[in-house]
Amino acid sequence: MAKTPMQQNTVTGSMNALADAAAAASKGKGLPPVHLWNPPFCGDIDMRIARDGTWFYEGTPIGRHALARLFSTILKREGDAYFLVTPVEKVGITVEDAPFVAVDFRANGAGDAQQLTFVTNMGDEATAGPENPLRVERDPQTGEPAPYIHIRAGLEALIDRKSFYRLVELGAHADHDGASWFGLWSAGAFFPIIPSDELV
Repeated sequence: MAKTPMQQNTVTGSMNALADAAAAASKGKGLPPVHLWNPPFCGDIDMRIARDGTWFYEGTPIGRHALARLFSTILKREGDAYFLVTPVEKVGITVEDAPFVAVDFRANGAGDAQQLTFVTNMGDEATAGPENPLRVERDPQTGEPAPYIHIRAGLEALIDRKSFYRLVELGAHADHDGASWFGLWSAGAFFPIIPSDELV
């Protein structure tokens, strides 16, 4: 996300101040209701989530997992932009790919009754299904797959390589849009990965 000098100058809060505001907003059980908050945009801050899920502030990794976890609870997506939001402040951050990484999953059941529940690097859990779809993007040049799972409110997790290899072992062939596809069942929904004839 590009930052103009004017945008940079509008951000006066430090990471610690933002963390304090996030902690105050996060009191109680469950995630803060960021979908209900619409504070004024205060500009961008030099915070970045790398493709591997590492959070950076001013070019330095945020070493405290609890702090990165706290920031992740006030993360909001609007279109292709990402923000940290409190009841009084909204600041833009940079997300290189997806804001989370799915680092593990568990499978229950089999066939179309199978349920795949993913765990992210920030401790969130989501069961793939109609509300939390799986999708696979393929690099147009290399064909390398990049699998994602929806976690909440438009926020996705990139599924790490070891988990994706395990998922492929649970794959099945099913009809999708009038053709046979290899993909995954979860919570009664079929998520296509690759046309069956490309596996021959």
